[in-house]
Amino acid sequence: MKQLLMMLVLVQLTFVSCDAQSTQTKEKKITMSEAKKNPVYSKNDSSKVNLSEEEWKKILPSDVYYIARQKGTERPWTSKFEKFEEVGTYYCAACGNSLFKSDTKFDSGCGWPSFYEPISKSSIIYTPDNTHGMQRTEVQCGRCKAHLGHVFEDGPPPTGLRYCINGVILDFEKAKETEKKFNEKKG
Repeated sequence: MKQLLMMLVLVQLTFVSCDAQSTQTKEKKITMSEAKKNPVYSKNDSSKVNLSEEEWKKILPSDVYYIARQKGTERPWTSKFEKFEEVGTYYCAACGNSLFKSDTKFDSGCGWPSFYEPISKSSIIYTPDNTHGMQRTEVQCGRCKAHLGHVFEDGPPPTGLRYCINGVILDFEKAKETEKKFNEKKG
């Protein structure tokens, strides 16, 4: 009887494990197919992107659309990039524009990924934001005008700025040299 019970438990665990792997695979497939249907996403093209809201809604995943086009905010401490420490470059998830280098990222304790300097002056657009009874400066992608977050004047040297960015609107690419060194150590 104990053997039968143990066998049933093992069979059930196997199904649960397979189902979890299947769910992860489906999630990856959805992410890849969504990326393929965004014709403006490019890490090399710096031309301005002007699409209608209907076009953006068709090509962006719903969470990215909410942040980028509806000026949403993700919940604090939920971004995979908040405590992320890889070396590389952060890009706009809506269009692929380069935004920040990882060496300008710091832990501000605010609950969102924070940077003290954008990658270039043209990578960010600054817009006054007087919503919610506050006076803030919104930061948008310099290529597609996606809402990224806000900039505050309480950051570390050398700029004294804190770019508080929604992680949902960020893509990341590991630095090639760092990846090469990692793979050499591993091999």
